Amino acid sequence: MAWTTGNSDHLIRSEIWSRELKEIILDELQAMKYVRWLSEFPDGTQLTIPSIGQSTVRDYTEDTAVRYDAMDTGEFTFNITEYLSSGTYITDKDKQDAFYSAQLISSFIPKQRRALDERLETDIFNVGQPDATQGGQTAGNTNTINGAYHRFVASGTDQTMRLEDFAKAKFALRKANIPLSGLVAIVDPSVGYELETLTNIVNVSNNPQWEGIVTSGITTGMRFIKNVYGFDVYESNYLSSGYTETIDSVTGTSAIANLFFSVADPMIVPFVGAWRQMPRVESERNKDFQRDEYVTTCRYGLKLFRPENFVTVLSEDHVNG
Repeated sequence: MAWTTGNSDHLIRSEIWSRELKEIILDELQAMKYVRWLSEFPDGTQLTIPSIGQSTVRDYTEDTAVRYDAMDTGEFTFNITEYLSSGTYITDKDKQDAFYSAQLISSFIPKQRRALDERLETDIFNVGQPDATQGGQTAGNTNTINGAYHRFVASGTDQTMRLEDFAKAKFALRKANIPLSGLVAIVDPSVGYELETLTNIVNVSNNPQWEGIVTSGITTGMRFIKNVYGFDVYESNYLSSGYTETIDSVTGTSAIANLFFSVADPMIVPFVGAWRQMPRVESERNKDFQRDEYVTTCRYGLKLFRPENFVTVLSEDHVNG
């Protein structure tokens, strides 16, 4: 007897399952390196850091008493606020019946850690915003320091980002006496799109320093190819968004908070954080439910430490309309 597809349909599997499980594509996380992690926090949930101001200079007249001025003092209070967990279990029945059970179980801990890391990334980039857990900038306000705005809406059409906004952020940091080395900008991918399509960038004949952008794009991975007005620029999908604010008569609607600051020295980075418990993995057998349980937990706190080294530019995403 001859065998063809016409008479052997019962011998052909209609659906073939791979031995490989499809994983989602994960982007790079970067926020932790912008935080000064405090180590002198042995117990409790609150830490107080004292601060001192500048000394005063006065004119002096010969043969008169010198006037002595006290320096301003203050304190910065920091709290452990976040207590997070990520848990998963698998039943005995599922382990017995599922072909992919071994691969599934081996992915539990890495995926739990990734989930916690993504939450930490989001929390860090939200630290200086008005809705942050321990407070940050004031919504609908320029948050002016030394005469310069530290929170404003992007100046482009429909409140999209323009190169002038980078220059304005740099001006704000300089007026606050922040070193202009180690400047970093964390922006939404929509900002990369807006900059790549600017007329003065597309027309490279008038901008020789930007040559190559049209053919290769402005970004590679998460980092911009070119330094923009002194800022090393990185893209992130974890920036806070949804801010509708009117600042200096300009309104941003459902805007994204793009961040600008300096990391020239660990002591001037804008964010501080502390771990009360680093991510810890635990697993146990639950005989009552006939299942194995896996959980990762952690505790930490984050707060804006140097508002003078922190600029927020609110921009809207109009890439898709």
